[in-house]
Order: sequence, then structure tokens, then C-alpha cells
Amino acid sequence: MGSFVGDGASGSAAGNEGASGSETSNDSHASALGFRARLSAILFGFAVVPTVVLTLLWAGAMGKAIPFFSASPAWDRVAATGERAIAAARQAPLTPAQQAAMSAHEQELQASLEQALRFRYVGQRALPVVVVVSLTVVAILVFLASRVAGHLSRQLGRPLAELVDWTERIGKGEALPETAAGRGAPEFEVLRQRMRQMSRELELGRRTAIEAERAEAFRETARQIAHELKNPLTPIRFAVERLRRDVRPELAETVEVLAVESRRLEEMAKSFAQFGRLPEGPRAAVDVGELARYTARATVPPNVALTVDVAEGVPMVEGHHDALARALSNVLINAVEACPRGGEIDVRVARNDSEDGEVVVAVRDNGCGMTAERLARIWDPYVTYKQGGTGLGLAIARQTIDAHGGRVEAESAPGGGTEIRFLLPAGRGGRESI
Repeated sequence: MGSFVGDGASGSAAGNEGASGSETSNDSHASALGFRARLSAILFGFAVVPTVVLTLLWAGAMGKAIPFFSASPAWDRVAATGERAIAAARQAPLTPAQQAAMSAHEQELQASLEQALRFRYVGQRALPVVVVVSLTVVAILVFLASRVAGHLSRQLGRPLAELVDWTERIGKGEALPETAAGRGAPEFEVLRQRMRQMSRELELGRRTAIEAERAEAFRETARQIAHELKNPLTPIRFAVERLRRDVRPELAETVEVLAVESRRLEEMAKSFAQFGRLPEGPRAAVDVGELARYTARATVPPNVALTVDVAEGVPMVEGHHDALARALSNVLINAVEACPRGGEIDVRVARNDSEDGEVVVAVRDNGCGMTAERLARIWDPYVTYKQGGTGLGLAIARQTIDAHGGRVEAESAPGGGTEIRFLLPAGRGGRESI
């Protein structure tokens, strides 16, 4: 019942969270749409309002200027005064030359009056044409402005809305799409690339922080377990030794079982204690080649074929010799346990060709190998597939290599053996391994 209620509450919380996320998404789309509408209206206003105002001013100015430039009232006055002047002049006695000049002047006056009448006629009819043309120009400009404003709003609004959506995805820890929905200007693509890089860095930082917290929680648990195991082990060991001296022969086997199991618990407590603390103390130059030779000979039994290959020119490593030796020993113990009778183990120490300043320590066996699912969890604490194992051997090895600024790698296939690699940064200014 308690589980059912808890699941229901979780479902309700998840539903509320989904509804909240949906409302946030809807608000985001609404705000994005409002932004695009505002941007389009602003661009449209900047393009249309000045155009309409200037066109109307031009049409009004032309409507007033055409009659002014036609000078119709002036020509009317000239015609009236000219007719009176000609009539008065004809009443006076004129010479033939004066009469000819007067006739020529009258003809010119009539021609000018006819031209003025034609211009007045054209001016009166041109004003409506100017208005129509002005309105047509305004309509065309409004249409073009609306198209340009819509295009610019899409070019700006869609990429901005997309980037706003990306910020929400980054905040939720979701992956960003590889392709852009709205292209926009080239600067938007630069911004997208920067946001993708920022998202990857944030995700890496988030994973690193989670992994660090998880490792610290595991170490704290291991310290507590080691402490709880060590407290009763000391009196148990003393009691077993006393029983060995005074026990009757028929109980000797039972006492031996107690001794073996107490030693196993002691080794387990030692493993938990090692995992519960990081390497301490000052670092020193470590000859990784010599460390690999000694640890391999001390760990691998004679019935397993062992090959140790140390390349020339391998640089020294700054670190803790004992901690690195324990890490390598744990890997070698796993390799021995994975090998069948007549198995082979190859240990290789070399400089990494692909990365400058790294030393590679690789341990390969010809054992049974493992599936990809099991391979993905071999570094996790308390994960073991051996009877009576603690699942801390490889976890301690990884913790040690991480503490030295290195990294671990693993390759395996069912029936194809396993290879474990340590990649350690070389010490600064260190001499080369012998």
C-alpha cells in the first residue's frame, strides 16, 4: 500500500511537472509569436509611415504647384488688358508698319492665350492623375514594405525564438538539435555553435560533479564499512588464536574455518579502507616500467605465462608508487582469475603515440572476456561477478588513476580476452625510464 501511494504521488508530481512544462512551452511560443508580431509591426511602420507621409506631401504640393506654374489668372489679365490696348491703338492713325506690328502682336497674344488654355486644361486633368498615381505608389510601397517586414521578422524572429527554446533545453539538461529550424543571419549560426559548445561543457561539468559526489558517497560508505569490520575483527582474531592453542582435535577444523573467514573479512576490510581514502603524501618520480616488471612478477603465478614489454624512452610519472602498484596489482589479479589453465598475460608500458606526454600501461589476458553490458560497469564500486568478491579492485584502480590526473580504458569481447589500460600524464622534467 505504501508503495502504491508513493507511486501515485510520484505520478501526480510528474503530471504536475509535465503540465508546468507544457504551460512554460506554451508561454514561450506565445511570447515568441508576440515578439515576431511586434517586430513585424515595427519594421512595417518604419517602412510605410515615412513613405505614405512623403507621398501625400508630394501629391498635395503638386496639386497646388500645377495651377501656380500654369499662370492661368495672369494670362487672363494679360488677355483682357491686351484686347483693350489693341482696340485703343486701332482707333489712332497708324502707319502701315505700325499696323503690321500691331497685327503680329495680336497674333502672338492669341497664340499665347491658346497655349495657356491648353496648359490649364492639362493641369486640371493632371491633378486627379497625380492623386491616383500617388495612391498606386503608396499601395505598391505598402505591399513591398509588408513583404520586407515579414521577411525580416522571420529572419530575426525565428532564430531568436529557436535560441530562446535552446536556453530552456540547456536549463533542463536536454540535448540540443543538430540542425537549425530557422537559419537567419550568419551571426545566428555562430551563436548556435557557441550555445552547443556551452551545452556540452555544462553537461560535462554536470556529469563530473555527479560523478564526484557519487564517488565521495561510495568512499564514505567504504570508510564506514571498514571501520565497522575492523572493530570486531581484532578480538575475533585473538579469540581464534587462543582457541587454536586449547581446542580439542575434533574441533580443530571448525577453528580453522573461523581463522580463514576472519582473514577473509580482514582482507575485505582492508579493501574497503583502501577505497575509502585517496593517495596521500608528497609525490615522487615513479619509474613505471620498473613498477610494472616488479608488480607483474609478484602478482602473476607461475602457471600463467607472463610477458612484460617496456618500450624505450618511456618518461617518468609523478605520483605515489605504492598506490600505483596496488592499482596495477588489482588489474593483474582480475586478469589471472579470468585466464583458464595455461593462460597468457601481456603487460605493455609505452609512450602514447596519439597524445603527447602520456604513459600507457596495458594489461591484456586471453581469458573468457565479457559482454559490452558487463564491460560498461567494471569500474563501478561493489559490482562483481566473482564469488565472494567485493567489487572494489577495479574501482580502487580507477580512483587511483583519476587521483593522478590520468584516465582508464577497457576493451573486451566474449571469448576474446580483455585489455585494461592506464593512461598517466608524464612527470614534468622527469628522466626517462630505464
